[in-house]
This record gives sequence, structure tokens and C-alpha cells, in this order.
Amino acid sequence: MTSDNTDKFWANAVFDQFEGVDTVIVECVYFKHLDKVSNSIVLVPGRGETYKKYQELAFIFFNQGYNVFIIDHRGQGYSQRLLKNKHKGYVKKFQDYVDDLAFFVKNIVMKACHKKPYLIAHSMGGAIATRYMQDHPNAIKAAVLSCPMLGFNTGILPQIIAKLLVCSLLTLNDWLGSTPWYFLGQQNYKAKKFSDNNLTHSASKYKTFITLYEKSKRIQLGGVTNHWLVESLKAQQTIFTNLDKLKTPITVFNASADKIVCQTAQQKFCQILHDLAPSRYPLTKPVNFEGAYHELFFEIDIYRDQAINLSIDWFQQH
Repeated sequence: MTSDNTDKFWANAVFDQFEGVDTVIVECVYFKHLDKVSNSIVLVPGRGETYKKYQELAFIFFNQGYNVFIIDHRGQGYSQRLLKNKHKGYVKKFQDYVDDLAFFVKNIVMKACHKKPYLIAHSMGGAIATRYMQDHPNAIKAAVLSCPMLGFNTGILPQIIAKLLVCSLLTLNDWLGSTPWYFLGQQNYKAKKFSDNNLTHSASKYKTFITLYEKSKRIQLGGVTNHWLVESLKAQQTIFTNLDKLKTPITVFNASADKIVCQTAQQKFCQILHDLAPSRYPLTKPVNFEGAYHELFFEIDIYRDQAINLSIDWFQQH
């Protein structure tokens, strides 16, 4: 996709905003065909991302005949930040993300297109979208969850110890601090060298979105706070407690070299859904992308193209 194509495509974007939970301003963008019968895809980004990072992906799906709608989650991207230090990854309640997405689908997507949309969600967006589909089981035709944040990759630290550490730090934060603290080792935005990144093998795609963030300090976001981690852990527990509430056909993409989210949690998710409703969830495990890093839709073409084609195939089945 050339810069000229990007500029022409972006010139046709509809930029919108709405008041989310607690009157927080949530930004969004969409691309709509004049054809009223076109199907729509809602893109739900991951933590720290912005809709502008998804412009090439939106261009691809738009040229496949889909209307494309993208939300910037509260506290990141172009949406309103929630703390004085705008770099801190924070949300008051994880459910706020979910309720924002529900408003977005009902009041912007559906009013623009009048048809139930498809959905693609990445990482944190996958957790948000899953909770949304539990709360609104008939709102989405079919969904793709790419490396969803159903659990965290805690490395060599056992999951139970990691959770105890996070909760203990939040308790200490509540006792001694007047504002949310960063989790251990987290800091304000600082771009990593490509050689140090664990998101993509594509040097060109990595350079593109690093340049985007360097040019616009407004969209920069740093690390996560203890509060954000605890809220995310609660959301993950809620997801697994309420898997029987999911009715949307869902396929999960797993990157085998992913160091961000827990792959075991994705496997557990698929197995339980299959056990609950094998006709709706025929796969007992995620679709595996061997050797891929976390951001499948921004990976080298062999992974990215496969993720796009499998998503379209999934939607055409439903």
C-alpha cells in the first residue's frame, strides 16, 4: 500500500466520537461503502494501539467489500486519557472498555449500516470483545480473536505467584500512593529497537508504526499500572467463569512465538467452548501460526496474509 493510496483512503474516513462510561470521550473512525448491502467488520485494537495503526488493514478489508469500523479504547490512542500522566496504562474498571464497545456497535456501527457486523479483535481487544459477546450474545455474526489476552505470559514466574505479586503491589499502592503506580519495570513511552521487539518479524511494518508514534506524541502510551493489571486479571477470570454465555461463532489465532499473552489460556478457552457447543466451536484448539510473534496482522506477509485470508474465510462461512 503506497503513501498515495493511504492518503486517498484516509481522506474518505469518517471520524467520530462519543461519550463513553463516566463521559469519557472515545474516538473512532470508519470507512463505509455506498452499497447499502455491504457487510461490516469491527476492528478492536490491543493495548497501546490506535485506529491509525490499522489503516493498511482497514484498506485491505475495505477492498474486499467490507465496511470497516475501528475504536480507540479509552485511555489510549486519540481517546481521552484518564490520568494526569497520560503515558500510564490505566482503566478504572475493565468493564468500562466493554461498555464503550457496546455503545460503539449499537450507536455507530449499527446506525451506519443496519446489519449485524463481524468482528476482529487483537490481544487486549480480544478480552474486551469476548466480554462484550458474553454480555451481548447476539450482537456479532462471527468473530476472530487474534492472540487474545485471555491470560498473561508470566515467563518463568508461576501464574499464582504473579497474581499475588500484582495484588500485593496494588494494595501497597492504595495505602501509600495518591495516584496509580506503574507495575515493576514499566515506564513512560520509549520506542524499542526492532532487534529488541517481540511483536513482529517485519522490519518495515515495525518501522511504520514506530514512526507513527514518534510523529504524534498524543498517541504514545507507556507501560501498565498495577490497577490495570488487577482489572485485567478480574476480566480474564470473568471470561472463563461465563464461557457458557458465548453464542457467537469464534475462531482463535495463536502465534507460537508469542511472549505477551498466555497460549495455554487460549487452548483452554477453545477446548471448553468445544465441549460446551461442538457444532458451533468445532476446533478444540486455536489456529496455530508456527513461529509468529504477537501481532499477526502486522507480521511478515506469510503470517499476515494467512491471518487475513482465514478471517475472510471464517466470515464467509457465517
